[in-house]
Amino acid sequence: MGLLDAFWHLLNFFAPAVGVGLLSAALAKLTWRRALQGVGWRRLVGWGCVGAALALVGGLIFFGRDGRVLTYLFMVAATATALWWAGFGLRSRA
Repeated sequence: MGLLDAFWHLLNFFAPAVGVGLLSAALAKLTWRRALQGVGWRRLVGWGCVGAALALVGGLIFFGRDGRVLTYLFMVAATATALWWAGFGLRSRA
């Protein structure tokens, strides 16, 4: 595998995490418009994408392969937890 192939594999591996992070941050901003008014868009997207990416890497390590449905379930749960922490957690009020 060449360097370009490895780059595309990594990009395609993390694409679901970025997609779920972006979509969930947008839906959270629309759903809780007033409660998340003081929280920046980049903060929500960043926390959502990082949470989803960590779940994907954890699923790859635990199951030994990519694309398991349980990994995607963990990815959604990790994204929701990360968005809750970024939007409603104690650090956002400080």
